Amino acid sequence: MNRICHIEIDDSGLPAPSPEVEQERRVAIFDLLEDNSFELPARNGRAAPQGPFRLAMSIRDRRLVLGIASESGAEVGEIQLALGPFRQVVKDYFQICESYFEAVKRLPPSQIEAIDMARRGIHNEGARILQERLDGKALVDIDTARRLFTLICVLHFGG
Repeated sequence: MNRICHIEIDDSGLPAPSPEVEQERRVAIFDLLEDNSFELPARNGRAAPQGPFRLAMSIRDRRLVLGIASESGAEVGEIQLALGPFRQVVKDYFQICESYFEAVKRLPPSQIEAIDMARRGIHNEGARILQERLDGKALVDIDTARRLFTLICVLHFGG
C-alpha cells in the first residue's frame, strides 16, 4: 500500500488563510486521502520503505519539507525541496484562482469555464514541476501531485 494515509500541515507562523484558500486546502486533503499514490525508492542498498505513510508538510528555511513516517508513526525519512522552482507557478496559480473566485460571482458560465481551464493548466504545470523535483526521492502520480501542489500553494503563501 504505497499511499499517504495521513497528512499534517504545519502552517504555524503563517497568516490565517482566506475562506477560499481554506476550502481548497480541505478539498485537497480529503481528495488526497481518498485516492493517492506515494512510493519511496530503495536507498543505499536497502529495500524501499513500504506504506501507507504519514506525511507532514512544512516550510523551513525557505524549503518545502516533507516529513515521512510509517503508518505507526516511525520516522521513515525527510524530503526537502527548494521553493524557488515553484515561486512563479504558485504566484500564477493564486492570481488565476483570485480571478476565478471573482468570476464565479459575476460572469456568465462560458467566461467562468475559460478561466477555469486556465486555472487547471497552471495547476497541472505545478504538479509537473513537483513530480520533476521529487524525481529519485518519491514517485507520485499526477493526481497526487496536483493535490500536493494545492497544499504547497497554501503553505507557500499562507492565504
